Amino acid sequence: MRILTAVLLLAASAASAQAPDLVVLHGAVWTGVPGAPDAQALAVRGGRIVAVGRDAEVRRLAGPRTRVVDARGRMVVPGFVDSHVHFVTGGFSLASVQLRDARTREEFIRRIRDFARTVPAGTWITEGNWDHSLWGGELPRREWVDSVTPGHPVWISRLDGHMALANSAALRAAGVTRETPDVEGGEVVRGPDGELTGVLKDNAMGRVERAVPPPSAIMQDRALDAAMRYVAEQGVTGVHHVGGWDDLAVFRRAHAAGRLRTRIYAAVPLDTWERLRDTVAARGRGDAWLRIGGLKGYVDGSLGSHTAAFHKPFTDAPADSGLIVTPPAELERWIRGADAAGLQVMVHAIGDRANSLILDLFQAAARANGPRDRRFRVEHAQHIAPADLARFGRLGVIPSMQPYHAIDDGRWADRVIGPERSRTTYAFRSLLDGGARLAFGSDWFVAPPTPLEGIYAAVTRRTLDDRNPGGWVPAQRITVEEALRAYTAGSAYAGFDERERGTLQPGRAADFTIIDRDLRRIAPETIRDARVLMTVVDGGAVYERP
Repeated sequence: MRILTAVLLLAASAASAQAPDLVVLHGAVWTGVPGAPDAQALAVRGGRIVAVGRDAEVRRLAGPRTRVVDARGRMVVPGFVDSHVHFVTGGFSLASVQLRDARTREEFIRRIRDFARTVPAGTWITEGNWDHSLWGGELPRREWVDSVTPGHPVWISRLDGHMALANSAALRAAGVTRETPDVEGGEVVRGPDGELTGVLKDNAMGRVERAVPPPSAIMQDRALDAAMRYVAEQGVTGVHHVGGWDDLAVFRRAHAAGRLRTRIYAAVPLDTWERLRDTVAARGRGDAWLRIGGLKGYVDGSLGSHTAAFHKPFTDAPADSGLIVTPPAELERWIRGADAAGLQVMVHAIGDRANSLILDLFQAAARANGPRDRRFRVEHAQHIAPADLARFGRLGVIPSMQPYHAIDDGRWADRVIGPERSRTTYAFRSLLDGGARLAFGSDWFVAPPTPLEGIYAAVTRRTLDDRNPGGWVPAQRITVEEALRAYTAGSAYAGFDERERGTLQPGRAADFTIIDRDLRRIAPETIRDARVLMTVVDGGAVYERP
């Protein structure tokens, strides 16, 4: 009898050890797997998906210690992977002055004044992310804020990060005067009298940025923690971070302490490709939580700052066609060297001339270095000449795009580049039809890291002002499933991670998100009203909506 009891206990113990840690039942599970996109339930054990199928099949696997989540018909999708964020900066922006929606000059000034009163004298006020189009297009001036920040240097960015405003204290700290010359690929903006307005664009911004004191390690860690909490609330389980080596040190510190809750693929500046090559050779590319191997470069600036590079002048500035911010010869040398070293190259290109140039350079590097799985990426791929649309698919270049920008810029882009060029702006439909693999992201801090808003943008193209109910350039709309795939499998592929993430199937990492409604079965204009209920990374809930 005792022997039989012992055998039964051992059998029960073995069954319990094999039981899932977590089971989700009664869901509208979108697996993302071509040909088998729908299921009702899934099971997780040891951080991996062990079963996907019907409720009855998966329910039988549960043991006494299995957590069972009743999805109640809600949608379950692979965890969103944001293919383009500035993660640490985004975390800092959560605690900085908030100017993104300041709609008047007076409100802009008031918010800076009120924030300055909350921090000690001498503290630099940064971030902000203002949008001058909201108050009619007039660029801010240092005089606007000098009187409300007598004890604080101010260095606040436009929302796209390609232009920033310095007050007089910041200009003095940086040694920038009316005699300071412009730099190639940048501009120190001056008034009619030659005096500094306080606005600096693109490469000229480095003159002030070098004077901003670095944040402490404690503040960096807090910013990262804030960023991870925030994106988890949005259903994001992984990000592709574009930044510097200092950011990588922040991620490594968090990883060593066991604090990472978001999977991070970190890219560093393209001109440091030799350092990255040597680092990968010495330390490897990382693990499932933190990986390296990517490099980010720039061709041009941004549309809102009139620094995006176009073949023809801006419609509203006939003497100006933008800036090439990195000499093409340098870009070519860096790209070929990095590609030959087996590193992934991602290059920012906004204007149609910038996109043409980077496609040429990618094509030349691939010919020079020979066949391999390189997955070149164009970050933003925003305004594309019609002749270049098919080149993305033909060359295997990934358009890493941010659909929220389409419904933001669409409010005013026609004034800047005209309706003809707008037809191939954020050309999601044309790129997909040409065989390209889309990867979607947010460009946070520039835009919110909210995939549900991004899906809404890609599917409806209704601008933020709701003046385009049928969609701005509606021919470029895509379906809900196409947008979901770009935010999941597409972004995973763009980071060489498609064997682990991006779809829900046995053997893959248990990263998934539960949404309060099935996005495929609701009116497209209501997608932005959907809410994330749960975000799971590595089999553990990192966010649950109260």
